[in-house]
Amino acid sequence: PEAAAASGGGGCSLASGGGSVPVLFCFSVFARPSSVPHGAGYEVLIQKFLNLYGDQIDMHRKFVVQLFAEEWSQYIDLPKGFLVSERCKVRLVPLQIQITTLGNLTPSSTVFFCCDMQERFRPAIKYFGDIISVGQRLLQGARLLGIPVIVTEQYPKGLGSTVQEIDLTGAKLVLPKTKFSMVLPEVEAALAEIPGVRSIVLFGVETHVCIQQTALELIGRGLEVHIVADATSSRSMMDRMFALERLARTGIIVTTSEAILLQLVADKEHPKFKEIQNLIKASAPESGLLSKV
Repeated sequence: PEAAAASGGGGCSLASGGGSVPVLFCFSVFARPSSVPHGAGYEVLIQKFLNLYGDQIDMHRKFVVQLFAEEWSQYIDLPKGFLVSERCKVRLVPLQIQITTLGNLTPSSTVFFCCDMQERFRPAIKYFGDIISVGQRLLQGARLLGIPVIVTEQYPKGLGSTVQEIDLTGAKLVLPKTKFSMVLPEVEAALAEIPGVRSIVLFGVETHVCIQQTALELIGRGLEVHIVADATSSRSMMDRMFALERLARTGIIVTTSEAILLQLVADKEHPKFKEIQNLIKASAPESGLLSKV
């Protein structure tokens, strides 16, 4: 969720020592005891709320995190810079505002995620040649517009590296993984280094596994996710199409490569418009998206 802790004064000071601290996590009518590392802050509390209540949290709502203050005998908005140093009770409160996902893209707040476009998948993934072609367009566009690119490879020792047709020149990260989601600690660290990141443009394989799990983790961290439908596929068209439908219902934006690239330049007078126009001069292949499942 796009959870936001309001600023305030006070808060617990960080005492010396390590270990875990017991915390009672309250949401709606529920209260679940758990623990967090000593010195944990806002982000850790949010992740714990997602772990405990993720299936009940409406990702399209805004939330505020509150701390029970003994001196007031009631909850207060989580103080700015709060760190857990002693046993406490926190709650996640939904605000009465529904968020409309507009899906605006600007190069300065966007990162491209290229997921597992590897050689061993070539014979198995439907329309893989088309997916490679569209993925390469997106990466060329990212280089032209100065957009960071993060690339993962699923168990490359067994499944091979990214296909040769995909030019990874200038990629910020190229990481091996065994986890299906791309949201690795190194990826989270890289995102934290990029100021103002709001939107992730995600493509690769497989739609119903690594793409889906990555997208759900990203929106759980408050990021807006754009999945490029003509640059992602699965071994089965059924898995691919149902995954795209599910993700769209979750508030993730399912779109096309041409829409992404033209939204990023936004204006015919953009200095890179002509070069982007050359990338899309020939329409992208439909990669089976218009055929019946």
